[in-house]
Amino acid sequence: MLLGIDLGATNIRVGRVHEGAIEALHEAPIDQSDDPNTLIQQMVSLIELCWHPAIRSIGIGVPSVVDVERGIVYDVQNIPSWKEVHLKDIMEARFSVPTWVNNDANCFVLGERYYGQAKGKSNVIGLIIGTGFGAGVVLNGTLVSGTNCGAGEVGMLPYKGSILEHYCSGQFFERFFGETGDSVYKKAQNGDSESIAKYTDYAHHIAEGIKAVLYAYDPEIILLGGATAKVWSFIEENVWKGLESFAYPNSLTKLRILPSTLEHVAVLGAAALALDSTSH
Repeated sequence: MLLGIDLGATNIRVGRVHEGAIEALHEAPIDQSDDPNTLIQQMVSLIELCWHPAIRSIGIGVPSVVDVERGIVYDVQNIPSWKEVHLKDIMEARFSVPTWVNNDANCFVLGERYYGQAKGKSNVIGLIIGTGFGAGVVLNGTLVSGTNCGAGEVGMLPYKGSILEHYCSGQFFERFFGETGDSVYKKAQNGDSESIAKYTDYAHHIAEGIKAVLYAYDPEIILLGGATAKVWSFIEENVWKGLESFAYPNSLTKLRILPSTLEHVAVLGAAALALDSTSH
């Protein structure tokens, strides 16, 4: 029995995971306070609601840079009071079970690898494409976090005089068309030809981003998370067209690219941190 915590952009979710499924889940809007301890106390309260004596570890996913070895969270963008929080030490002192902390993209890919469509796969990329463009990386069956938990920050790669993230995320629609990705999606769903044409452009850039991922990591499967997972049907055909110029076409014959369908994947992935050897 494992406990997984997803500290998202606006909400915190705590789930008790048993035999591969979430059997209890509690969530609440993040308490935005100038005191960093306020959110820690909120997290503790939600954990207590989910607690069971059989829980043997706690895993926490955060949208930030993490010292994975020591479980320290730095500079969480949506939580200004969290500049340096020793989350592992705090939780282990309070609940007396091993605690693992990692970033949200890494939790996403672990959730898919242990409980989702990448179950049993050794080389997996979890590509979160929403407000940003970042990847969780599993190579040879092991989560790759890097020295500073920065492995998979492919959105920062140079592209068209800017960076990939400006073209391969919701930022593309705001920067170049002055509207949100959600607005484009709703219009495209209603058959708006201009919005569908915007997705043709978007798909070209997503293909370039995926090529960068393929050259760097050579996965067998890419799982898409974030808002782009739901628009996959609008861009899938053109993304594959864009991949036709990939230098190693034989690699594409085995590659699968799928939108994530796993509910509360980040909670499951956080719980799975304890299962991954690099977390120890």
